[in-house]
Amino acid sequence: MLPVLREPPELSLWLLRAPLPGSAAAARLAVGELDATEVRRAELFVRPVDRVQYLSAHIALRRILAAATGFPPERLLLGPESGPPRQPRTGRPVLRHPPLPVHFSLSHSHGLILIGTAASAVGVDVQRTPTFEAVQVCGPALHPAEWRELLAVPEEFRPASFARLWTRKEAYLKGLGTGLGRRPALDYLGAGTDADAPSGPPGWIVRDVQVGPHHAAAAALAVTAEPFITLRTLPVACLYDGAAGLPLSAAPLLALRRRGSWMLRWSLLERDPPG
Repeated sequence: MLPVLREPPELSLWLLRAPLPGSAAAARLAVGELDATEVRRAELFVRPVDRVQYLSAHIALRRILAAATGFPPERLLLGPESGPPRQPRTGRPVLRHPPLPVHFSLSHSHGLILIGTAASAVGVDVQRTPTFEAVQVCGPALHPAEWRELLAVPEEFRPASFARLWTRKEAYLKGLGTGLGRRPALDYLGAGTDADAPSGPPGWIVRDVQVGPHHAAAAALAVTAEPFITLRTLPVACLYDGAAGLPLSAAPLLALRRRGSWMLRWSLLERDPPG
């Protein structure tokens, strides 16, 4: 009998820069596609830049899920995943309707938005590189092997190394559905340079995602086989209301990853249409 050839699991990543508050692009966002809960949460942000970032992220998420399901963005029902009886909510957002096996994760930090979709549980995280002082405060809460690895890195490179580690950890914890309700010291997501480092979380693939010089990002996927990953940059015009907006098919391929190597075209990050 011939062996059955299985396609690798797929992870789709979407990268977006939020428009500036008061800009023509921010005024054209399709806010009407959000539900009442999302609109109320957006209104709670004190800073306009945070409000526009939240609106952009959730409009983008709904349009990506709409393309994956065939349902209009405003008709999608999102909510927390149901958990065990004594833990009714895991904290991981899921697509409740339509009942299709589409998993997703969303993260945003200082103007940059990252969204991941897959057929199995997924978590993504993006963070701006912290200060050295922030690393010194947060570092001792990490897994001991992770902290030893960071202390071995020269001080000038330590914030960037910490950012990559932290995004791997948060992506994994988002994929689990616990978030930081699970202590960061429990799981090892380091670089494997410490002699006593344990293996990473079983049943998960966790990978760095290159998103530019000032941020770090990562994605975690509940699979055991190396996934095929695509990363697309989403022009802000894909979030416009009405016929003037671009379709998601206008999102250019920024990178792809197969068998451990990335192909990158970073110049595309700056190609959003004016307005």
